[in-house]
Amino acid sequence: MKRRKPPGVSWESWTERLIREGIERGEFDDLPGEGKPLPDLDTQRDELAWLREKMRREQIALLPPTLVLRKDYESTLERIAAATTAAEVTSLVEAINVRIVYVNSHATAGPPSTLMPLDLDTVLARWHEAHPPD
Repeated sequence: MKRRKPPGVSWESWTERLIREGIERGEFDDLPGEGKPLPDLDTQRDELAWLREKMRREQIALLPPTLVLRKDYESTLERIAAATTAAEVTSLVEAINVRIVYVNSHATAGPPSTLMPLDLDTVLARWHEAHPPD
């Protein structure tokens, strides 16, 4: 239940009172990092340090969609080379082609995309050459 600040009491004393009562009830016992120094306390920080730290913790990348696509394209080519079946290759090619078409037609920020959809027949032919049947 939330309690309201009584009239005539300063915010600082009200907050201090709530903290003290919480400590007395044990609400701050066994918190992670208890008794440990704050990390990077002595490090000089700029005003956006908290944002970079949050992005690192949340694993958020702010790359333009065309650069993300380029990374995914390279990853897909590696996965195609390691694929064990033609069906897996087909699935990978179809998935990256959908993304290429979408990004090429919708991306408005970042460098332009120079990727074209992969030709499934060509990719499968190369894959079959590299993976001859036993």
